[in-house]
Amino acid sequence: MEPSEAPIALDRDVFMRSLIRELARVLEDVVGLEEAAGYVSLVSQTIGVDLNHQYAMALAVDRLDRGQVAQVMVDFKRRIGGGFYVLEESDERIVLGNRVCPFGEKVVGRPSMCMMTSNVFGTLAAENLGYARVELEKTIARWDVGCRVVVHLRPPSETEASTGREYYGDLP
Repeated sequence: MEPSEAPIALDRDVFMRSLIRELARVLEDVVGLEEAAGYVSLVSQTIGVDLNHQYAMALAVDRLDRGQVAQVMVDFKRRIGGGFYVLEESDERIVLGNRVCPFGEKVVGRPSMCMMTSNVFGTLAAENLGYARVELEKTIARWDVGCRVVVHLRPPSETEASTGREYYGDLP
């Protein structure tokens, strides 16, 4: 049998997801979960800024409105193999559900990989709407059946408990 005929489940997608999972594992093991999430955050914030620019150019707008931000979040995840959908959209928040992670089974047990979602969604919302606070209420990475992501569009009041990561845009 030739190596090219061997029944090995490997293609570019599987390889890239495996590579990212192992990078996340090494980071989590060496520097801890919080620091690993920070590294993933830095990379994915850059991706979020670039995606925001691409979508704004394609839609011929300076800034996306709230409805477009929600649609772009879903479309972005769809394009990379996710199964996100809008559960709720209001002036206060955008709530998304998800059935399929773009990283597939490789994300299970690697919650730092979810910072890609948090940062891309947070960056998209903040760049266009001025502010975002992203809560990853449920994630496949933490062994939940699906994901529930809440993107708050207003800062919490002084009496409100604040969880999640905050993102700030440059709106006047």
